[in-house]
Amino acid sequence: MSAIEHIPEFESHADNGLLRFLTCGSVDDGKSTLIGRLLYDTKAILADTLHAIEKTSSRRGLAAVDLSLLTDGLQAEREQGITIDVAYCYFTTGTRKYIIADAPGHEQYTRNMVTAASTADLAIILIDARKGVLTQTRRHSTIAHLLGIPHLVVAVNKMDLVDYDQATFERIRADYLAFAAELGIGEVRFLPLSALTGDMLVERGENLGWYSGPTLLEILETARAAHAAHDEAFRFPVQYVCRPHQSADPKLHDYRGFMGRVESGSIARGDEIVVLPSGQRSRVRDIQLGGIPLPAAQAEQSVTLLLEDEIDISRGDMIVRGGDVRSALVTRRIEAMLCWLGESPLNAGRKYLIRQTTRDARGLLDGIAYRLDINSLQQVPAEGLRMNDIARVAFKLAQPLVVDRYAENRATGAFIVIDESSNNTVGAGMIL
Repeated sequence: MSAIEHIPEFESHADNGLLRFLTCGSVDDGKSTLIGRLLYDTKAILADTLHAIEKTSSRRGLAAVDLSLLTDGLQAEREQGITIDVAYCYFTTGTRKYIIADAPGHEQYTRNMVTAASTADLAIILIDARKGVLTQTRRHSTIAHLLGIPHLVVAVNKMDLVDYDQATFERIRADYLAFAAELGIGEVRFLPLSALTGDMLVERGENLGWYSGPTLLEILETARAAHAAHDEAFRFPVQYVCRPHQSADPKLHDYRGFMGRVESGSIARGDEIVVLPSGQRSRVRDIQLGGIPLPAAQAEQSVTLLLEDEIDISRGDMIVRGGDVRSALVTRRIEAMLCWLGESPLNAGRKYLIRQTTRDARGLLDGIAYRLDINSLQQVPAEGLRMNDIARVAFKLAQPLVVDRYAENRATGAFIVIDESSNNTVGAGMIL
């Protein structure tokens, strides 16, 4: 299919739900400007905010409003003209709510991009039409792919600076598809746009008549939200055991509730459950949200489960539905793709804390299979890892974890590595 033919839209739903999406790319590709234009054209900017950035733009001697100021909030960013931290924005179009993460483009801040990508349902990979596919484009695309972001949209920005040339767009599209095929990236959508002028963001504009596909907003409005793509196994990591023994209410004397967040799937009263890693079984007697009984709970709801039997459950245990127990793996060894975030290199002989959902286990590196060279996509030998390195590794664990493959469940298939001496997060992993 040609890039300029109409691309079938994602299946639309009456309730489109919440969509978390990420913008990423190289420095000066226009990520912050794109978000600013999107907020501006959807009328999501408050009048006083718009007035403030108009004054700032005028003070800098700019002829037009610098919409990138809506997200580049850190003083250091404004002085350098780059995004350092992850900036989050919230807006709604009336048919869908959005959380936008504006990830830093500079290689030094790739670890910040990993944080933003970990919860995203869609990633917009920006490419400067004048520069084409760059190293950082490949790096961000690789991270988005490894982190299992379901939808990738390649937006060729700054088309106004190449006279809206179709041949330029097609050349970049071909280059990216060749890279994507090597990496194993499946579905990718492409569109040309100009964040500065607003062409193909919310409105189609007057300059890209050769492109007949959807605008960026049309793609966002119809993309599938989290947990909508397929039936998921029920996963409920226990965060807190609630036993209000000091209450004067006699009804609460024997109350024993297990509080946490439904990470995936759903559960209803009467359903059989299994507690892992112990393997104890029971049934759900009640489900409560803020003390209010519910007939069922679904993904992303924070609830309290009450069981029919008195069984030993503590923080870090995983409650699964009886029919889903076989798909969960209880293990003392994990293999994963790891992005090293720490400024100090990975110490192969040192124990780290592995935190997965609400459970912690001390882990020791059990080998590095290879490091991924972002430029060549080759698997190269490695004895250690430095900041921003991505590698396939294995950890031996002192305590068992209840995990899923990351490709099947992003919540229970992810973990972070913590340096216990500093309490800093030094790595982020995706279980294979």
